[in-house]
Amino acid sequence: MMKKTIRLSLVLVLLFSSLTVMAPVQAESGDGTALDWIGDLEGTAFHIRVPEDWNGTLLVYARGYSSTVPDPPDAAFNGDVFEELLLDHGYALAASAYQNGGWAVKEGVHDTLVLTNFFREQFGEPQNIILYGSSMGGLITAKSIEKFPGIYDAGIPMCGSMAGGTAEVDSLLDFSLAYDVTIGWPESWGTLDDVREDVDIWEGIVYPVLANLYNPTNYGLHEFMRLVNDTTEVGFYLPPWNYGYWLQAVFMVYGRAEVEVRANGNPAQNIGRVYSLTEDEIAYLEGLGVDAEGLLSEMNARTNIEADRNARNYVKNNGDLTGRIRRPVLTVHTKYDVLTPVEVQGVYRDMVESSGSVENLVQVYTEGLQHCHFTPEQVLALVQAMEYWLESGNAPGESFFPESLGFDNDFTPGY
Repeated sequence: MMKKTIRLSLVLVLLFSSLTVMAPVQAESGDGTALDWIGDLEGTAFHIRVPEDWNGTLLVYARGYSSTVPDPPDAAFNGDVFEELLLDHGYALAASAYQNGGWAVKEGVHDTLVLTNFFREQFGEPQNIILYGSSMGGLITAKSIEKFPGIYDAGIPMCGSMAGGTAEVDSLLDFSLAYDVTIGWPESWGTLDDVREDVDIWEGIVYPVLANLYNPTNYGLHEFMRLVNDTTEVGFYLPPWNYGYWLQAVFMVYGRAEVEVRANGNPAQNIGRVYSLTEDEIAYLEGLGVDAEGLLSEMNARTNIEADRNARNYVKNNGDLTGRIRRPVLTVHTKYDVLTPVEVQGVYRDMVESSGSVENLVQVYTEGLQHCHFTPEQVLALVQAMEYWLESGNAPGESFFPESLGFDNDFTPGY
């Protein structure tokens, strides 16, 4: 296939001939970048970068959750180092900041689509448009591929909430309930079905949560919390500061409160939920001095938390997936993710199989310990594997994801 090449002079002609309102343009020569463009589109910041020798593939990045709107947004996952590597391999990059921060899945789908169409208007039709995104951006990627198969040629959801938005908020409620029956849910956080939105992340959440965690008498209680939520030990107690645990705690308070404000009510529920542990887990916890069966009884006596219908419909309509994919989708997840457990990939695969679209899905896993902890080389490998898929029509095999780069081709998540 002939490569599409854009030179600096062509870029400038396209820019100055446009009738769309533009932001200032940085045009650099000598470093391999024809265009580094930070601008504003429909009131939303964007970042576009095009190399001098563009290979014809556009990588559109959907960012993850952020309490504030990045200005300017990174043009690629994790910013400079990743951007330079992808540019060096000839890829054009584009990313939207989205209209607002928080759980902006609806806005992310819309604003990413607007930016993609804007790029097409300015530079012509790319040979391939690959949408990829991390964390919340992984959900945005999966949702966009389902909705707009005529726009995006392929999707790479990275560490996304692939079980869908309602499953995500429900799992945070599960964690909240486990925290309440073990450590105790403070009044300053509101209630389990109406979380306060004015709690300071550090002073109000992280510091007191860590104080409880570092109290050695609470170890057994935290182990109960971890096990009843099917969380890996490696991810839960990961340095620094037991990263997985306190990050989950932030989202069970701050994240849930933000979604409640956005959805105008509580979207999470546990009606009909059965909380359980294995016999071995119960015995292990008893050895730590924990009455696991008593705590399970407390949790199962409170499976009466019901979502506000309109709030749940907001999350369902904007964040749930069908699994009906008509374009290639390559998902990637770290094995020890706590915030978005790797088990969601099994749920997503079931969705895709039920829809009859499994030939369009490949799932890979890495040895990464943190949420969305991918290396530049891994991201490049994912992009190149997807390019191969688009150009050959054949799904990429294990050779595209070598162990030397930190991939684990023998891993299958349970759920």
